[in-house]
Amino acid sequence: MTQRTLSGLDQLIVGVDRVLRTLTDTPGEERRPSPARGTPSTELDQGERRHAAGLMRVNHSGEVCAQALYQGQALTAKLPRVRAEMELAAEEEVDHLVWCRQRLNELGSHTSYLNPLWYGLSFTLGAGAGLISDRVSLGFVAATEERVCNHLQTHLEQLPETDLRSRAVVQQMLTDEAKHAQTALAAGGMNFPAPVKRAMGLVAKAMTATSYRL
Repeated sequence: MTQRTLSGLDQLIVGVDRVLRTLTDTPGEERRPSPARGTPSTELDQGERRHAAGLMRVNHSGEVCAQALYQGQALTAKLPRVRAEMELAAEEEVDHLVWCRQRLNELGSHTSYLNPLWYGLSFTLGAGAGLISDRVSLGFVAATEERVCNHLQTHLEQLPETDLRSRAVVQQMLTDEAKHAQTALAAGGMNFPAPVKRAMGLVAKAMTATSYRL
């Protein structure tokens, strides 16, 4: 059976569908079961529950940004191989979106109201990086994933010790994001200089501070 090549209109429809699914918390089915599944549920007091929900909301927003970043890069990638890698990475990140949303539901909380803003900004950055070059695009992925790993490691330290379900999700996300960063560099991504990474860190701090509450 031959694989059908999507037309420009087909690709546009698929892209719009992904945007709507991401922003309406219906990104699709998880390919892997949540790491929280089978992990004992423990009692959290009100403060612990609120704090855990804030951290998981930040993680969910980060995955919304990742979806937008990859979709923007896939749109402007010059090499079919790079475009395919961006699309595959976005599919893998769907698991993270679903896991975070599930855990937020369990905690009786919600996803960030600012996700449409983060999506738009990240899509623009991803598309812009792709327009410059595939090497820059892949390097942007690596630098972004490195920043995400730093946040996830911090969240593991900040989550209540008794919140085993959230911790299981974050730990698996950390493993996956580190792999994505290495894959992007191995595919030819440039290693961004420290000043660029620091600037990206400042933007990330603004996102985490607001998404934690909103």
